[in-house]
Amino acid sequence: MPTAYDVPAGELIKRITEYLRENKTDITPPSWTAFTKTSAHLERLPQSPDWWYTRCASILRKVYIEGPIGIGGLKKEYGGRDAKGTIGKNKVSGGGAIVRNALQQLEKAGLVKTDKKGRVITQSGHAVLDSLAREVKRDLEKSIPELKKYG
Repeated sequence: MPTAYDVPAGELIKRITEYLRENKTDITPPSWTAFTKTSAHLERLPQSPDWWYTRCASILRKVYIEGPIGIGGLKKEYGGRDAKGTIGKNKVSGGGAIVRNALQQLEKAGLVKTDKKGRVITQSGHAVLDSLAREVKRDLEKSIPELKKYG
């Protein structure tokens, strides 16, 4: 049975994004998402109109893979290098409000819960990700038949 570890992250995140947009009414972009950058090192706003669902899907996958993980760890994951002219490049964390609000919405949807060490995935979240990973694997096997031998 394939899991989130066994399929490409990009394909799985696309499938999770579709699932969250269609099935989870608790996950909605806050009003300020139209005006915000996702990190201090970026110059522009996100180009995709549904970037909030993609970020929530990515956070859900990261909690599945790396959990228990806290807000600080996730901010570090979504950060980057900030160019400061001749001073050099320094690591900058991602936006904390984005991570906090996304985790709160995922908790409200029942996919993530708070543990002593951070956020962990719930049983229903685990089941959702495993079923979506199974669908991704099945679609990949149709386009690349050689993958069937890997079970």
